Amino acid sequence: MREVKKTGFQAIPIPGPCAAIAALSVAGLPTDRFVFDGFLPAKPRLCKERLEVLRSESRTIIFYEAPHRILDSLQAMQQVFGRKRQIVLARELTKLFETVVSGTIGEIIDWVTQDNNQQRGEIIVLVSGMEAVSSMKDVVSSDKILITLLETLPLKQATEIAAKITGERKNDLYQRALQFKKN
Repeated sequence: MREVKKTGFQAIPIPGPCAAIAALSVAGLPTDRFVFDGFLPAKPRLCKERLEVLRSESRTIIFYEAPHRILDSLQAMQQVFGRKRQIVLARELTKLFETVVSGTIGEIIDWVTQDNNQQRGEIIVLVSGMEAVSSMKDVVSSDKILITLLETLPLKQATEIAAKITGERKNDLYQRALQFKKN
């Protein structure tokens, strides 16, 4: 910009949305207040730390994500924000294979896992802001509850208690608990 001005030319902005704003405009999430957070860190620990900082953010959160990292990022979001937080995945906006899909983090992970085409192109993930806390289950994700219970209880008992606390289906929690035990 400075170099342009030094040569005597004027730089003027051209109106038009960037990918983040274009995605926000069609996401169906609140647009009155939002925060753009760019790309999440590639290292899992740093990614989770960044998400932890944003856990209680009440504004819509916008991220860019690389295709080869989309599943890892969505899974990290699920661990921090919980499986039921509403998100929108916007991919390849204004292009032939444009896709805009909304659902819970868990639903979007399942969908992206089943369709490898959703792991291609330019990806924007929009996360709904945290609603006002009305109960303890809104503060702690079901995965965090499950992981904590698994530290001291047998698998079946941990999933039963987690189901009572979160209101989620026992079978869903049991399957996730098996995954946590593997890792």
